Amino acid sequence: MSRKGGQPNPWIGLAGLCTAAGLVWLAFAELAIALPTIASELHVDLTDLQWANNAFSLACGALVLAAGRISDLYGRKRVLLLGVVIFGVFSLVTAFFSGLVGLIAGRALMGVGAALILPSTLAIIPQLFTREQQPKAFGAWMAVSWVGQAAGPAVGGALTSLLGWRSVFWSGAVFAVAAFFLIHGYTTESRDESAPHGINAAGLLTSAGAALCLLYGFTEGQETGFDDPLIIGLLVAAVVLAVVFVLIERRVHNPLVEFRLFRARDFDGALTANLVMNMVFAGLSFLLALYLQDVRGYSALEAGLLLFPSTVTILLLNPVGYRVSSRFGPRSPVVWGLVLLGLGSILAGILSTNSSYWLLMSGLLVLGAGLGLLSVPLSDTAVAGPPPELAGMASGLFKMGSMLGGAIGVAIFSAIAKVISSNRGEQAAQAAGLSQDEINQLGGALSGSDVSQDILDTLSPQLRDSIIAAYQQDYVSGVAGSIKIAGLFTLVAAIALVAIWPRNSHKSTA
Repeated sequence: MSRKGGQPNPWIGLAGLCTAAGLVWLAFAELAIALPTIASELHVDLTDLQWANNAFSLACGALVLAAGRISDLYGRKRVLLLGVVIFGVFSLVTAFFSGLVGLIAGRALMGVGAALILPSTLAIIPQLFTREQQPKAFGAWMAVSWVGQAAGPAVGGALTSLLGWRSVFWSGAVFAVAAFFLIHGYTTESRDESAPHGINAAGLLTSAGAALCLLYGFTEGQETGFDDPLIIGLLVAAVVLAVVFVLIERRVHNPLVEFRLFRARDFDGALTANLVMNMVFAGLSFLLALYLQDVRGYSALEAGLLLFPSTVTILLLNPVGYRVSSRFGPRSPVVWGLVLLGLGSILAGILSTNSSYWLLMSGLLVLGAGLGLLSVPLSDTAVAGPPPELAGMASGLFKMGSMLGGAIGVAIFSAIAKVISSNRGEQAAQAAGLSQDEINQLGGALSGSDVSQDILDTLSPQLRDSIIAAYQQDYVSGVAGSIKIAGLFTLVAAIALVAIWPRNSHKSTA
């Protein structure tokens, strides 16, 4: 179990860390495709069941920052093992639930475990490996994480088809057991010995509250509209709680966030690039998945597989990013990675109702190359650069940026798509003689909702097909424009990063 000198083999330990992180990212992505089957078997509403999916993200996103600091204070290995146990136990328990409340609660508690897992797996890497080995270790972690996210729909679909939807949960428990023993036997404990004991409860509550309000607001706002009073209230509350959090953190002796971290411009650059990357990739993936299903007629599983090419170039360029960073510093591959992400997004945004998949795939390959190029330098700078005693805190900030970036990106770019879409569908419906009330209910025309289908069934096949085609053109115009805007936003961010990130930066000096 140990190498000479009694030290655990770090590469076997890394396998345990990657297994735990991969489980979390897989859990983020694999359940969505099983939801229709679950809804049918348990006789629950599919819209309500979406909260079983959202509960995981909300719990993890709300707690990941605090979890990073808790791992610094009480031991990164100890907190990680606790997270794996919570994740594994509630994965198994949730497999036996047969009601909506149980599924939502189980997924939320799995999210608590995930929050403890993510920053701890990253923070342990600098403790296991020499500074020269760390980029390779971060590269392995990032590769597994990307594969977990990309393969989630395919894995979830395969498990649901072959073994039933409950296998999506109990299979996670099986791998959690393997991760537990690998981490327990092949990693070492570390903590911030200089930090005072005790949790900054006020900071924990305000940070978790701000993140929860922001994530819930952006998630629910996509359904109810961002002019809904509840959504406005949640977003205002998020801002107020964030301000209160900063005021608290500047006054307490045991803060969740040491603001001296932000004095290092390379750390600031890494957090900025990570936020932009997750905003753009999450927003683009969400819009393209809906385009492939609602416009092109693919199933959720098929859409997931058609978006997989980006993962191929992510994995191929992952080691290249490490080598470029080792030679020229992390700034260069991160900036050029964002440039490729932006150009690939613009290329992927050249869409129509019958455009060639090969054009979309070329865009996915280019943007995947950008993500692969920047992934390792980002994680290495954000986690290994700061002082070792703050590794958990830095990891928590880094992964919180990932969570918030993803939620914000989906909300913003979906809203942009809606605003800039054309108005052909409504015009076609008016020409067909439908009332304004009926037109207002045609929002689900592409997804085939029961209400919209009932309205369309009152029309002749020719009129029905023309209205659906018009709504498809509306949707595609919005999606294509929004994805191109996301690409331009990324290119602007790359230019800004040149100013933020020091030219000759190799390691953070926070």
